[in-house]
Amino acid sequence: MRRTPEEQSLERLRKHPYGDAVEALAREESFVTRAMFGCLACYLHGRLMLALAAGDPPWDGVLVATAREHHAALCALVPALRVHPVLRKWLYLPAAEDGFERDARRLAELARADDPRLGVEPTARRRARGRRARRSR
Repeated sequence: MRRTPEEQSLERLRKHPYGDAVEALAREESFVTRAMFGCLACYLHGRLMLALAAGDPPWDGVLVATAREHHAALCALVPALRVHPVLRKWLYLPAAEDGFERDARRLAELARADDPRLGVEPTARRRARGRRARRSR
């Protein structure tokens, strides 16, 4: 039996090491997940809100999709947030921080509430190109 996209998204979230910290996301009707660069991208309200990363720092924690203009306000709400060293337009909550789960839950609740400081509109996906025809000799 095929699972619905909603069931697949919930399963991916539950399997992720940090999924339980942001489980509130799954209570939102618009919740969808997608794989993104080794992370689990979490979409709500049609926007990419958070990405869960379980690799080596700085890819271990919660990445917050936002615009630079919102960095100061979000860091004031969640002081453990910092600018991601690679994706400088996004913020990063390292998993090694004290209070990581509490802060991740707070970010999830902001996303559920459709806080305008969180989220970026997804870009249109490019269509995959077919193999180029070999030139005849």
